[in-house]
Amino acid sequence: MEEDLNVTYITFGGHVEVHKYRYLYFIVVFTVYILIICSNSTIVYLIWKHRDLHEPMYIFIAALLLNSVLYSTNIYPKLLIDFLSEQQIISYQACLLQFNMLYTLTDSEFLLLAAMAYDRYVSICKPLQYPTIMTKRTVSVFLALSWLVSACHHMGLTIMSANQKLCSFTLKVIFCNNQIYKLFCVSSRAVTVYGLFILSNIVVLPVLFILFTYTRILIICYHSSGEVRRKAAQTCLPHLMVLFNYFFLITYEVITVRLETDFPKTARLVMTLQLVLYNPLFNPIIYGLKMKEIYKHLKKLFCQGKTN
Repeated sequence: MEEDLNVTYITFGGHVEVHKYRYLYFIVVFTVYILIICSNSTIVYLIWKHRDLHEPMYIFIAALLLNSVLYSTNIYPKLLIDFLSEQQIISYQACLLQFNMLYTLTDSEFLLLAAMAYDRYVSICKPLQYPTIMTKRTVSVFLALSWLVSACHHMGLTIMSANQKLCSFTLKVIFCNNQIYKLFCVSSRAVTVYGLFILSNIVVLPVLFILFTYTRILIICYHSSGEVRRKAAQTCLPHLMVLFNYFFLITYEVITVRLETDFPKTARLVMTLQLVLYNPLFNPIIYGLKMKEIYKHLKKLFCQGKTN
């Protein structure tokens, strides 16, 4: 810990030989960050520009990709600064902000995926009612709730964490996540209970809802024509790929925080990087290549660039 005008500083202890490989780390992470920004922004731009993509499913995809950009921007710039710094530190107030944004955007992703699952359920199982159910107003409400519900839940958790007394000032990770609970002098029962409430309310329930809706879709498709099955596979498979990947990574993080066993430093670093790498980087690839209409416009964009 360092004191400067009563500011408490936290040290990131999860870096592996950062002084030796600082420039390599910087180049690799900077390249990944630029790829994330460009790939996600390209898909969002295509959805915004083309009227035939102004449908609920594509609007939810655009929101999901925008969420990935915000998520990455919360992590990567600070990482890049740390790679070039002599000390990898952050003020506790800034750490709490990063922690708050990290989990607000993480849980928003689950809520957005739940909204997308509902959209697919209505589209495939109730096609005649789809235009009256999935109106612009409904989509706007779903988008607002996806971010606001998560933000409100985590604001309370952040305030509770800010009032805890610290006895440790080193995190075993490279950015502020659930590991901050291990900085507290005394484990707070209130923080633990509230954290589990958020986990069940914004992660477990949406995942169960998603599984329920896709089960219903599979049952409908099983009794339908080949065309319906093809449509369901094209639109639902990318959502399920994103969901399972994200859910398993979040489960890993929760388990590592709850377990007292220390993981090898390199293994912890690799797994932590996967949390901030896989979905932001691969979501635009999954949706860009698997969603037929998006891929069509993506192909036109790059082919047009080559002919010009």
